[in-house]
Amino acid sequence: MRKSPVYRKLRVCVATCNRADYSKLAPIMSGIKFHPDEFELEVVVLGSHLIDDYGNTFRMIEQDDFDISSKLHTIVRGEDEAAMVESVGLALVKLPDVLQRLHPDVLIVHGDRFDALALATAAALMNIRILHLEGGEVSGTIDDSIRHAITKLAHYHACCTRSAEQHLIAMCEDHSRILLAGCPSYDKLLSVHDREDYKDIIKCWLVHDLIKSIDACFALVVLKNNIFPIFDICFPTLEMVRVMRKKGIEQHPNFRAVKHVPFEQFIQLVCHAGCMIGNSSCGVREAGAFGTPVINLGTRQTGRETGENVLHVRDADTQNKIYHALELQFGKRYPCSKIYGDGNAVPRILKFLRTIKLDEPLQKTFCFPPVKDSFSQDIDHILETQSALAVDLGGTNLRVAIICMRGNIVKKYTQPNPKTYEARIQLILQMCADAIRDAVVLNCRILGVGISTGGRVNPQEGVVLHSTKLIQEWSSVDLRTPISDALHLPVWVDNDGNCAALAERKFGHGKGVENFVTIITGTGIGGGIIQHHELVHGSTFCAAELGHIMVSLDGPECMCGSRGCIEAYASGMALQREAKRLHDEDLLKVEGMDMKLVEPVTAVHLINAARLGNSKAEAVLNTASTALGVGITNILHMVNPSLVILSGVLASYYQAPVQHIISSRALSSTQGIKIVKSDLEEPALLGAASMVLDYTTRRIY
Repeated sequence: MRKSPVYRKLRVCVATCNRADYSKLAPIMSGIKFHPDEFELEVVVLGSHLIDDYGNTFRMIEQDDFDISSKLHTIVRGEDEAAMVESVGLALVKLPDVLQRLHPDVLIVHGDRFDALALATAAALMNIRILHLEGGEVSGTIDDSIRHAITKLAHYHACCTRSAEQHLIAMCEDHSRILLAGCPSYDKLLSVHDREDYKDIIKCWLVHDLIKSIDACFALVVLKNNIFPIFDICFPTLEMVRVMRKKGIEQHPNFRAVKHVPFEQFIQLVCHAGCMIGNSSCGVREAGAFGTPVINLGTRQTGRETGENVLHVRDADTQNKIYHALELQFGKRYPCSKIYGDGNAVPRILKFLRTIKLDEPLQKTFCFPPVKDSFSQDIDHILETQSALAVDLGGTNLRVAIICMRGNIVKKYTQPNPKTYEARIQLILQMCADAIRDAVVLNCRILGVGISTGGRVNPQEGVVLHSTKLIQEWSSVDLRTPISDALHLPVWVDNDGNCAALAERKFGHGKGVENFVTIITGTGIGGGIIQHHELVHGSTFCAAELGHIMVSLDGPECMCGSRGCIEAYASGMALQREAKRLHDEDLLKVEGMDMKLVEPVTAVHLINAARLGNSKAEAVLNTASTALGVGITNILHMVNPSLVILSGVLASYYQAPVQHIISSRALSSTQGIKIVKSDLEEPALLGAASMVLDYTTRRIY
């Protein structure tokens, strides 16, 4: 009889270096401690926790009822870079004995401090699995390099934002070992920030009962010889001390410096502060959860995702700039942001820890793009292999294609578009999964997924806000999240008209053109506007609803509910409507026109009838061409592009009459603008692919 494997608890070592990382690690430590049947917790304390100048904050760990397995004095005193290097070296000397004694299965390290780099280096060299918190983020100074170095040493990653997750994937980390968890500190701050006794807490820290204060967590602020009510919770550096003494700040009644504030009380101060100012990550991360206004000074946090509560003063070289920033920010309240977490990070991380298999090989592997031979670095090979999955969500069919960097469609898949949300999502995932499998055989490296769909789209969130009548039950739908989560790939979503413009910018007549407009002439009328090489979305994401430009005060009814829109005159549906009217009145068919009795009447029949001399059909098409031409003339007068590209099935018919109308009706300064027909056969798919391919080639979309 086969014996079942022996179960043992996972031995987890949490290493904390300072009070900032402890605020992120403490909720995880509590979660691990709460499950003693599954985990064995070891705590290592080092760094500034053991320095009196920083408040000997190891005591708060003991007060939180955690047993400290080892304390390591690793800080070399000094204010220069050499002291930092020496501190790393001292930590590397002391850590091996501790790690060898504790022998953890997993070491949890946080962030981007030099202490964490020493921990990760020692653990990696001693073949200990590493779980890194908050990797993949971007900021300024040396922190970025340290954070990314720890990422390369770590075996597992628990990141806070979707952008960070995508950065980790782009750094060739195994996406199966990346957890989008959110920030663990949010689990605590979102649960305890709304306390009834917050005024008492604030009063115990502030002088003169200043409830509304400026919370200068990280810097001293002296403005025009006036000191605002200041509360500095970070023990100042020697340089700051010198400045304070020179300015006499220490004697001011509104100033107070302390070495440490307990996290629960700190939360109340942040939540109710009139403003925060400085360069700490606390301002761009935790403060956003409460909508507290923040002034971020300098470049240390450059690249971090922030909510609208953060005002950047990157070149903080004068007191005047900071003063004006304070005037703008102080006392405001912003919507609470959940960019960095939703309060459920710890359960996700514990679940992630349970999936770690200790019998798997310890050697870390990276997900590099496939390389065959030395020619893989040739630019032609890159253009042929780096590819995107393009999805066109049409009213009738759902199409998926593998498209390479050159714009070639390597393989295309087509299925009827289901009617319900669940069925559509399921079919998209199935077709994309099939395409990903085929891409391996076709030697295509899939970089991401681009989706083109009808209606109004928020491309920043990947949400379809309002769809067209062709796709029912498709409003306020998040396409990005379920598809990205299932495929482990970044996903971009945009309107089909905008995608057509993007396709022209990358592969068509718009390549290299700074300002142009693309107009789709198909079942409906749509398009996209490119200004200064970038797509224009507008404040509510409907900047290029070109089909709904009104050209008549009392024209035919449009599907949008209005009258006199271009689409009501010149779209395929409008022409089909007029063709059916003429057919019902027996005014459509003329001699030489081949038309079967059972054949449905379409716009094609109207065009054929006009070409064979049918005056009624000619009149309808003349009205449609005039409406489209007048609408495009209005566009020329509003955005003044240097080129107009007609796309869609009716483009070849409309090109000449529209050019004629512009020549006769537009202002003289715009009459020479060319109207060209698109050469692209699949603008929606190519545009969807370009969103992915442009991002990978460092374009900002």
